Amino acid sequence: MPTARLPRQICGLPFGPKELVIVQEIIARGQEESIHRTEIARQVCEALNWRNTRGDLKQMGARVALLRLHRQEWIELPNARSRNGHGNREIQQKRLARAPVPESPSEDLMCTLAQLGTIRLHKVENKADSLLWDGLIERYHYLGHSPLSGAQARYLIHCEQGLVGAIGFGAAAFKLKARDQWIGWEPEQRERRREWILNNRRFLILPWIRVRNLASHILAKAAHQVQPDFLQQYGYAPVLLETFVEQDRFTGGCYRAANWIPVGQTAGRGRNDRTTLAEREQRGTPLPIKQVWLYPLRKNVRQYLYGEAVA
Repeated sequence: MPTARLPRQICGLPFGPKELVIVQEIIARGQEESIHRTEIARQVCEALNWRNTRGDLKQMGARVALLRLHRQEWIELPNARSRNGHGNREIQQKRLARAPVPESPSEDLMCTLAQLGTIRLHKVENKADSLLWDGLIERYHYLGHSPLSGAQARYLIHCEQGLVGAIGFGAAAFKLKARDQWIGWEPEQRERRREWILNNRRFLILPWIRVRNLASHILAKAAHQVQPDFLQQYGYAPVLLETFVEQDRFTGGCYRAANWIPVGQTAGRGRNDRTTLAEREQRGTPLPIKQVWLYPLRKNVRQYLYGEAVA
């Protein structure tokens, strides 16, 4: 018996019982042919036309979505061949334990931004960097590690004195009232152009590094770098960044200093929550209320997200 409601949207497209049957049929054929999860994801993308703006298959997003359906017992994927830990929390924990994460020094690093030296964002592109990024987030970020969804970009942050932290961008929220009202788009426009928005899902400065204005400086560098990196890897450049700041824990001051725009609050539901209003009124919201911040990466961002501007 499934443990959650069937998603209504996957990879930016409607998803329902009809699409679920197609996925199940592909898995059934795959069992006869002994194909692995990656190949199943590729075939599902082709069958359901899960493609990005450039026309490439959204295989990464599909793998995450299929794994979620598997864990919710809507489908049964074959056993994972790779031992990378994404399919098993225990294996993942063992993998993260091997990450070469720096230990907290005896004294905090306190200096000016200029004394820290040049800040560089190194894009994660190999297994060693990926393990380090995952380990840093697991060890030092209050939310811990979880795989980013969809098209994504992860960075290790360095300075002349060594490692500073990590930052990562992934797929935007399916629905976000404050963001959608700020843009002014309708559901059809959102479904068609949501992939042009990225969510800053993780941002970490190592806890012993205490440098004034460092966080806003990193955010500015990341906003400048993520567009060309996405264009090179995925064939398109995002036009808007979003993030959520847990208001009972943080003020969002570094986002404000980096010229991000506060546009409202979340409903406390999460990216894949399907609870009803009555359920939330009875039990409370599943997640803490968070501030919503946006950062436009181009001047005519609203017109672009409407589909009116193309240059």
